[in-house]
Amino acid sequence: MQTPEPETTSNWQLPGVPDAFQRLWTPHRLVYIQTGQQPPDHECPFCIAPDLADEAGLIVHRGATGFVLLNLYPYNSGHLLVCPYRHIPNYVDATAEEVAELGSMTQIGMRVLREISGAHGFNIGMNQGEVAGAGIAGHLHQHIVPRWRNDANFFPIIAETKALPRLLGEVREQISAAWPKIS
Repeated sequence: MQTPEPETTSNWQLPGVPDAFQRLWTPHRLVYIQTGQQPPDHECPFCIAPDLADEAGLIVHRGATGFVLLNLYPYNSGHLLVCPYRHIPNYVDATAEEVAELGSMTQIGMRVLREISGAHGFNIGMNQGEVAGAGIAGHLHQHIVPRWRNDANFFPIIAETKALPRLLGEVREQISAAWPKIS
């Protein structure tokens, strides 16, 4: 496709060369990119949560070296975070015991979510550092995001809205109750 030459600069309305891409402009994200939205380390929500009651901290399970809680700003209902108790920023800083328990809790979390919500799949991941997209870069955490067939749509992007069919408190109770009681 060849770009037509403008007759005059006054009737050349849009900058750039037209191409096949559609663009979604999101200038509201610039503040996040420039300044981030991370709390100071002394206000780390993953350090504060274990000192709260499980309901207040959204904790569904407490282990020996780490814990599992619901994401306060979930991508989907049942979005879990697996965290060590220690305030460490990277996976390479975790002890062998922490790595083993985080892995075990991730597996159990997936089984529980599949059982209670019928999840068809999961997104599992850790963003290491601010530049990698970690919202709380100072405290290691792994995401477990349940997914269902046909759950992806453009509603969050276009309407800046995420439809979550269940309240956090209800989801926390159901996951916590279904979590195996292992000592």
